[in-house]
Amino acid sequence: MGLPSENWNQWRRQLDPADYDERWRRMAAAGTNPHGEADFVFSYHPRSVLDGGCGTGRVAIELARRGLDVVGTDLDNDMIGLARAKAPELTWVHADLSELDLPTRFDIVVLAGNVIPYVASDRRHAAVVGCARHLVPGGRLIAGFQLQAGWPSVADYDRWCESSGLVFEARYATWDRHAFTGTDSYAVSVHRLG
Repeated sequence: MGLPSENWNQWRRQLDPADYDERWRRMAAAGTNPHGEADFVFSYHPRSVLDGGCGTGRVAIELARRGLDVVGTDLDNDMIGLARAKAPELTWVHADLSELDLPTRFDIVVLAGNVIPYVASDRRHAAVVGCARHLVPGGRLIAGFQLQAGWPSVADYDRWCESSGLVFEARYATWDRHAFTGTDSYAVSVHRLG
């Protein structure tokens, strides 16, 4: 199984997975919607979703609550352990996206929250290929990540998607679909399989 990037290791050293969940609880308590990614994915009316890099399961659990068939996968054993504890009725897979080989194909694969930058740099392209092979024909890969020095650019990501048989469909600066200007610090990209 592959190893996460140094970006991930650095972030993980600073954060306890239980504290990560607390961030979303605080948002909800303050009246802020903590489910922007789930809202975005749900707007495409999928029946099934693979939540790649699912972390503690926030997006997957919300999508399942809305009636979708959801599988979550993550490389971090502690994070996926918390997801399993919160929603044992869902399927949680401890795996590297670049090596993932599930029998199921999905309407959407979502990579929310810097999943691609947190994949080791030499495995990012393979991770996108792994996601693409889990889509039904016409299915969508939806990924959101920060744009900063040393991290993948949207051009890098588009290239990996194109070589995986995915066609660019849309890009936004936020999960609320604010227009992407090219100078934004975050990108939500939608690519469709063939």
